[in-house]
Amino acid sequence: MMKVVEILSAEEIRRTLTRLASQILEKSGHPDRLVLLGIHSRGVPLAHLLAEQIEALENVSVPVGSLDITFYRDDLDRIGVRTPERTEIPFDLNDKIALLVDDVIYTGRTIRAALNAVQEYGRPDAIWLAVLVDRGHRQLPIHPDFTGKTLPTSKDEQVKFWVEDWDGRDAVELLKPIDNGDLA
Repeated sequence: MMKVVEILSAEEIRRTLTRLASQILEKSGHPDRLVLLGIHSRGVPLAHLLAEQIEALENVSVPVGSLDITFYRDDLDRIGVRTPERTEIPFDLNDKIALLVDDVIYTGRTIRAALNAVQEYGRPDAIWLAVLVDRGHRQLPIHPDFTGKTLPTSKDEQVKFWVEDWDGRDAVELLKPIDNGDLA
């Protein structure tokens, strides 16, 4: 049994994406060199939402691709069989600023796998990372360049990103285990 706590509402997600888009534009200096790579699965719609915010702010269309990291993971023995998604990068990565986009960063292992995967598709000038939620507990020296919300969690908690196009609503929720003392 899990207790659900809303961390970000749809409106708070919209404001967070606007702030992230502004920070990305400020750091990039040249949005024409910027490309977004959403990490399957929830990073893909997030990358599209971020691209929409960048376009609204700067009136420039930023290319968006998707990256499946299944075969680059170091924990396939623990997570079991997965059906890989399709990696789609319909642009040249060489000499670009590639912004990896994911919903939640936890141990850093997903991002390590994504970094390895990107190298198969080109050699960007820089690779940055944007996440909606950083929940801590890093096992690798990987840190996002852009963070929507830092949310310290325990290891038995989960963070879930709901997206309108897939789930019918936008929200970020914290799922906390309920112990027997909480049921009374």
